[in-house]
Amino acid sequence: MASRQPYRLSDFDFTLPAEQIAQRPARERTASRLLHVAGDRIEDLAFTALPDLLAAGDVLVFNDTRVVRSRLHARKPVPHGGKVELLLERIVAADEAWMQLKASHPPKPGALLELPGGASATVLERAGRFVRLRFAIDATLEDYLDRYAEVPLPPYIVRAPDSADDERYQTVYARHPGAVAAPTAGLHFDRPMLTRLSAAGVVLAYVTLHVGAGTFQPVEADDLSQHRMHSERFGISDATVAAVETARATKRSVIAVGTTSLRALESSATGEGGLRAGEAETSLFITPGYRFRIVDRLLTNFHLPRSTLLMLVCAFGGYDAVRAAYAHAIDERYRFYSYGDAMLLERDPSAGTGK
Repeated sequence: MASRQPYRLSDFDFTLPAEQIAQRPARERTASRLLHVAGDRIEDLAFTALPDLLAAGDVLVFNDTRVVRSRLHARKPVPHGGKVELLLERIVAADEAWMQLKASHPPKPGALLELPGGASATVLERAGRFVRLRFAIDATLEDYLDRYAEVPLPPYIVRAPDSADDERYQTVYARHPGAVAAPTAGLHFDRPMLTRLSAAGVVLAYVTLHVGAGTFQPVEADDLSQHRMHSERFGISDATVAAVETARATKRSVIAVGTTSLRALESSATGEGGLRAGEAETSLFITPGYRFRIVDRLLTNFHLPRSTLLMLVCAFGGYDAVRAAYAHAIDERYRFYSYGDAMLLERDPSAGTGK
């Protein structure tokens, strides 16, 4: 199966018992389990074992985006009425933003939406599931969202967000506001774990990729070449470039903490095997057959069936190895998705260009 091309959407399906979808985080951030996968070798560990799997000089690359309150409940005015759910994609002006829209009858350009707090928004244009809105509010858009919007828990968490999610659906190192979904691999780290890693000589580096609402868009075409990824903003600092280049020069590993960090790094890889600093946008869609240029190991959560994230993970670790690991995780009752357990995945030797 590993050599069969092209892969189809149906190749990334699996059945998960509903009770294994984590609805709340572990009692403590580092209290999750860790599945270590290296080809056909699978090891069940606690997340606290992670430092023992790393060496001095290895570089952990985290995504330091900060999740903003970004899910709004609106209504279409009478006489039509009807509920509308909005999820921020990105702010494009002081009073304008692109938002993912969910409604039984999507409003057309020119339509008015009633928002909480007596505010309103006008639909300027539509593009598929997304609308560009102009807001009529008595505050900055960021302040308005912070007051009236909800923490944007993923749709598979079937409960309303509560005050605990304000802290736990956010990494402890989050700095730059702009994401509508957490880079969930980072949720497992607390401050003592980061201190322990630094004391062991592991280098902590950061990129910033603002996860957009498009991350929840399903893949609908069985022919993967027909799928178009949403674009996301990211930035990589000179310090991170230097850390990665030092690791590569000294034969140490570059470990991406999460698929967002991996996509940022791979999107900025140069043809000479280097890494570019700066800000850009990426719509990189990684499927089996992709050759990784920067990342050696990937720390990630368990992902949805038929998702672009599962495709990326299969590309990185090898299709057969990852499918076997997922079957093992289901059998061993691992907790899945955003608030679930973690996996440390070694790169399939055939999927990289080497150091």
